[in-house]
Amino acid sequence: MLRETPYYLEETLLPAHADDVLELDEVWSFVQNKGEQVWIWLALCRRTRQIVAWMPGDRSALTCDSLWQKIPDAYKQGLCYSDFWDAYQKVVPKEQHRPCAKQDGQTNHIERFNLTLRQRVGRLTRKTLSFSKNLLWHYRHIRHFLVAYNRDRKRRYQPQSLTP
Repeated sequence: MLRETPYYLEETLLPAHADDVLELDEVWSFVQNKGEQVWIWLALCRRTRQIVAWMPGDRSALTCDSLWQKIPDAYKQGLCYSDFWDAYQKVVPKEQHRPCAKQDGQTNHIERFNLTLRQRVGRLTRKTLSFSKNLLWHYRHIRHFLVAYNRDRKRRYQPQSLTP
């Protein structure tokens, strides 16, 4: 029997809690050559360690706004921690946004996820032969990893069925 695999990130998310905290960050990558930079913007729920939204693009406030729009409303209620990049301060509501330095430890989970992403997605590894030649396939490969990652995190949170 074939199991249906979720295609979209939203299908893999656990229900949000009122006190959920988001950590926001971006990861640099490239397509074809290092002159063709692509930034992957990520929003991670600290409680579940799931990626609640992602957005590829440049490092502009427009891409940051697109990421913010993709975050499900239920997850937008709590605090959001990020670095001091100007785009976050323009987009995330001031009453929710807490910019911080890496040393503060408030973005440790998203920074750790960025390392996991680089380790598991060869296209994001620096100095490798596994670089992307096509932007569409670059995005598809990353999306596939994020969906699989979230699905695994969701499975860990599901109560185990008891068998007699």
